[in-house]
Amino acid sequence: MSNWIEVCPLDDIDEEDVMPFNHSEQTFAIYRCPKGEVFATSGLCTHERIHLADGLVMDDIIECPKHNGRFNYKSGKALGAPVCEHLKTFPTKVENDVIYLELQNL
Repeated sequence: MSNWIEVCPLDDIDEEDVMPFNHSEQTFAIYRCPKGEVFATSGLCTHERIHLADGLVMDDIIECPKHNGRFNYKSGKALGAPVCEHLKTFPTKVENDVIYLELQNL
């Protein structure tokens, strides 16, 4: 069973930026691309469990603010030391300028 959760209005996230989103004891990072696309990953770095919303977004990359580990936020792929475990990604959609996140089995 899937569950679409309302995150926020699209304009709450600047282009090429990331914001935190918490729901049901989980934390997520929500990203907005310049082309209007929106992506979501688990919110904590897989290396030191630091919130990625405090990191730097560059193109399709999120850089963790603690040890500069980098991930492709579209795929969740870890891009090298110190991170080696990928991020979990979640489907998103935008309807009527509102971002929604799909969560499974909640």
